[in-house]
Amino acid sequence: MAAGIRGTRGTRPAGPGPTATPRPPLLRELLLVTALFLVYKFGRLFANGHELRAFHNADRIWSAERAVHLPGEGSVQALLLHGEPLVRAANTYYAAVHFPATIAFLAWLYRRRPDHYLWSRRVLALLTAAALALHLLMPLAPPRMLAATGLVDTAQVYGPSVYGASPETDSMANQFAAMPSLHFGWAVMVAIGLIVATRGRWRWLWLLHPLLTLLVIVGTANHYWFDALAAGALLALALAAVRAPGTGPAGPGPLRRAAAPRPAGALR
Repeated sequence: MAAGIRGTRGTRPAGPGPTATPRPPLLRELLLVTALFLVYKFGRLFANGHELRAFHNADRIWSAERAVHLPGEGSVQALLLHGEPLVRAANTYYAAVHFPATIAFLAWLYRRRPDHYLWSRRVLALLTAAALALHLLMPLAPPRMLAATGLVDTAQVYGPSVYGASPETDSMANQFAAMPSLHFGWAVMVAIGLIVATRGRWRWLWLLHPLLTLLVIVGTANHYWFDALAAGALLALALAAVRAPGTGPAGPGPLRRAAAPRPAGALR
């Protein structure tokens, strides 16, 4: 018994697991996340205009994709155009899933995995800032505007649409901010965040979200393949720059500490 008691001295009990990291103040996080979404939504408006540059860049992107023999975006759109309900569903997914899915992702992590929440929020903020910088540096007309593509603007033809009928009259969005696609970048981060934060055997199915998003953004002619590749590259840089939970020189994170074995002499 004495040995058992001595074994407990200086030994802290294991933490409560994934909730060991305290949640940051809710009001502060609401303000930060709201700011993130507002910067994304309205920050792109500063890149409005530059129509000639946007179409010149679009011609270059289209030619570059053909030069490296990427499949034409039209092959994906042809699948959607087999039936009006399918193309309407794709337009709805593009318009209605992007923001709510990301908000729900952050809200769930905040409630259940605070350490993963902080990591994901920082990665998303860094990705969004880098994307906005690229929007300013490289205005790009989406493929639905480029006559050379022969693609249909499915949102305008079939609905619903989140954009005005013409970029000049659209006061709510910058339609020349196609690269990178934050629709795709955020969707990939949602999938990665949920896969890392959970342990269920089916967690890899979250990859269906970015896969479906990719097919939707290309099939509705809102983005080129290169837009998704650029988003993926920026996300990879953001993930490399932000330390993930449970890693780093300070030793194992809270999740690993909680799973560490207890000393042999400790009381149970």
